[in-house]
Amino acid sequence: MKVHFTALGCAKNLIDSEQMLALIQTAGHQITADPAQADAAVVNTCAFIEAAQQEAIDAILELAELKKTGSLKRLVVTGCLPQRYQGDILQEIPEIDAVLGVGSFPDIVAALESGQTHLARFLDKNAPLPELDRLVTTGPGWAYIKIADGCDNRCAYCVIPSIRGRYRSRPKAAILAEAEKLAAAGVKELILVAQDVTAYGRDFRDGTGLAGLLRDLAAVGGIQWIRLHYLYPNEITDELIDAIAAEPKVVKYLDVPIQHVNDAILRRMRRPETRASIEALFAKLRARIPEAVLRTSLIVGLPGEGEAEFAELLDFLRQQRLPRAGVFAFSPQEGTPAAAMPDRCDEEEAEARRRTVTELQNAIMDEYDQARIGRTFSVLCEGVDEGGRWTGRTYADSPDVDEQVLFTGDAVPGAFAQVRIDGMEDGCLTGHTV
Repeated sequence: MKVHFTALGCAKNLIDSEQMLALIQTAGHQITADPAQADAAVVNTCAFIEAAQQEAIDAILELAELKKTGSLKRLVVTGCLPQRYQGDILQEIPEIDAVLGVGSFPDIVAALESGQTHLARFLDKNAPLPELDRLVTTGPGWAYIKIADGCDNRCAYCVIPSIRGRYRSRPKAAILAEAEKLAAAGVKELILVAQDVTAYGRDFRDGTGLAGLLRDLAAVGGIQWIRLHYLYPNEITDELIDAIAAEPKVVKYLDVPIQHVNDAILRRMRRPETRASIEALFAKLRARIPEAVLRTSLIVGLPGEGEAEFAELLDFLRQQRLPRAGVFAFSPQEGTPAAAMPDRCDEEEAEARRRTVTELQNAIMDEYDQARIGRTFSVLCEGVDEGGRWTGRTYADSPDVDEQVLFTGDAVPGAFAQVRIDGMEDGCLTGHTV
């Protein structure tokens, strides 16, 4: 059977997709990039916000059209969208033959090979994470590694706990074994992902934590960079800061999602931080890790955010000069407390605020990158652009969220090069190997 696979959503979802791809290949089926040549198709979906849901539905409907022509015989939908709407999705899109929830994706081969239509499997989303082989689709030279899934934070705007279940850490031995395997395959950078990496090991209640995991991962031969996504501010301990500061392999790139800084908005978000605690944390991180690149995520337009609250956020960003940031307009999610809050910001106004913050942050990020011109950095080479230049990333750049470095000279994809930065082009740094 030829199988076409569409992977949508976050890095954690991508790892689920990579595990399904490995299961499909191990079962003797062929993966094809061309859906018109496929006998079956799988769409692994995201349902975090409305835009992600629409992207998933569009992908499903496009493949459903191929079923009508007879070129595609079976359509399987997996992941967060069926988990969230398990009572509706088969009725709304009858061309779907099978759906698998977030706890059932290891059954992908059975779902593909079954002749049953309207097949639905929703196993326990709170079960321990399955330990499966992967067909790594990222790189060259880097890969994600999931250390936990689910979330216990219950932020007012977020549906992830209801979709992905409670927080579950992977056993440290399983993570280290996977890291060894990835290193043997040529991976130089491990990007640790979870909804909250700082909570790693808390559910074991035996003293296991992220600081110890980092020290053990740093001992894996061949791994040169260890990157962290995401560090929740109230979970960043002195022990963790010391581990990040002391271990050379842990890149000093700290993705700390704060979402806002106005105290009233933070309370509405059900976030435990205050502006004062966030400012104190950032000051501590900069003092103890001087080369740290701070990245954050922000939400504008939450109900209750007026001109004064928005102005406070802008003031904070001008003061802090964060080198990296992502900003999103509030998207009300059915079933969350925020969706039922009064004083909702107009959708157009929320989008205008998003553009304002983005413009401010782009200027701050350009200022940071301008200061890097004339310096030499280790760059992980990833490929070649349309103009024949090498593309890669410094420690200050994470894949798919930050810009790349464009450079000339001798390099090898998947390996590090020493690159002197000599300019900027369309937001990207440019340089040459030395």
